[in-house]
Amino acid sequence: MTPEEQLMHRAFELAQLGVGKVSPNPRVGCVIVYDGKIIGEGWHQKFGEAHAEVNAIKSVSDQSLLKESTVYVNLEPCSHQGKTPPCADLLIQHQVKKVVISTIDSNPLVGGKGIEKLRLAGIAVEVGILEKEGRELNKRFFTFVEKKRPYLILKWAQTADGFIARSDFDSKWISHEYSRQLVHQWRSEEDAVLVGKNTALYDDPFLTVRDCAGRNPIRVVVDRSLQLSKTLNLFDGTVKTICYNGKLETEAHNLSYVKINEANFLDQVLADLYKRGIQSVIVEGGAKTLNEFIEKNYWDEARIFTSNKVFGAGIAAPKINNTKSIDQTVGDDLLVYIKNS
Repeated sequence: MTPEEQLMHRAFELAQLGVGKVSPNPRVGCVIVYDGKIIGEGWHQKFGEAHAEVNAIKSVSDQSLLKESTVYVNLEPCSHQGKTPPCADLLIQHQVKKVVISTIDSNPLVGGKGIEKLRLAGIAVEVGILEKEGRELNKRFFTFVEKKRPYLILKWAQTADGFIARSDFDSKWISHEYSRQLVHQWRSEEDAVLVGKNTALYDDPFLTVRDCAGRNPIRVVVDRSLQLSKTLNLFDGTVKTICYNGKLETEAHNLSYVKINEANFLDQVLADLYKRGIQSVIVEGGAKTLNEFIEKNYWDEARIFTSNKVFGAGIAAPKINNTKSIDQTVGDDLLVYIKNS
């Protein structure tokens, strides 16, 4: 690995510190180097607050060194006025010597304009260092901007003999305790978590973050005919919740009922989530809902726990035809990550 790649990796590490805090903004880290030594670091810490470049520049004790410094940042510096001033302008103001960028911002408001502005100001710009890794780091942001929908993560637990629940829809507990803790961590990292009517009815989940520290995701439930009782945990008003249905449009007490036409129902759900700025969604089932996403090819990755329990009969787990996977062990479970290629 070259020195430049090592420094970009450091920017990636810093960017990851913003997980669960910066959406719908991208995760960005910034490293400032003078004479081969890091003199400043920063990352985008919270949506609406200072960007990575601002925090990195603030951390430099001797600002006069910036004129001879190289700035490493994983995403193209912004060139437009948003909730904060343009970062490209700040780098120009301090007359930094060079800016090294992993990925170009595909947001039309930026999209090469930040790079152009820097170059016109006489700053050397290098683009494409660890670009593949840079896109992976911000896969939610790039999917949201380029595909006009949230990044979709399918998650389920299945038995060793391939069932997601018993015939009476009971699915407690298939996975290991450690697996369930990991799911709570995942929820804290994504914008929303989605279930269908049967999961809400039979499991009565809270869909909140309880086994780790972190924010609660927005809860999303699909209840086409409005059959679910208002006494379910999903409707307790403690967390923002969206219920997509075919009958009612109303909003009160942290709960939104959104009326969707049956034709292209799922497409309209994703379009509404996009309009609300929801950048990522974990789809937690059950089988009917998961299979609907799979059949439409509306998924970006799947995370599947397989336990050593055996049901013998029940509701079959979904199947994904994709051979590229990463396997790991969590407690007694096998966790498989599959990317939609």
